[in-house]
Amino acid sequence: MGLFSFIKEAGEKLFGTAHAAEAAAPSQADLNAKAGQAIEAYIATQNLGVSDVKVAFAGPEGTVTVTGTAPTQTAKEKVTLCCGNVSSVTSVDNQMAVTNPEPEAQYHDVVRGDTLSAIAKKFYGDANKYPVIFEANKPMLTHPDKIYPGQKLRIPALAK
Repeated sequence: MGLFSFIKEAGEKLFGTAHAAEAAAPSQADLNAKAGQAIEAYIATQNLGVSDVKVAFAGPEGTVTVTGTAPTQTAKEKVTLCCGNVSSVTSVDNQMAVTNPEPEAQYHDVVRGDTLSAIAKKFYGDANKYPVIFEANKPMLTHPDKIYPGQKLRIPALAK
């Protein structure tokens, strides 16, 4: 799993910009640390079964590096999506170890007009397979009709 690119303006709004009115503006290192902690907390809320998760955020570049241990390749890939589908993140370097390795999934960048059915048709040849994509992206997705341009989705191989 290499470096994954994301659209900077798309995604969860976990942290904002510093307010100009603050008396002592925080340093870039402080902002990076706070952003990394916000992403770690977001990952924790997803209940993916990962452990020892550490997130380093480089604000000016929008780069996230994540380490820790994931029980499956699926969990590792969902961590990548948790990190990348956050506003201000442009790339994710997921260096997590996987306890039970399995084949990597494909990815799809959502564009205007995409639906899970259309994406399923493209990757599986069957629009009715959209629940596979929905389930593969839970809990980041809460409803099959709620995807947005710029979001990156996991497209797992179909079970044989």
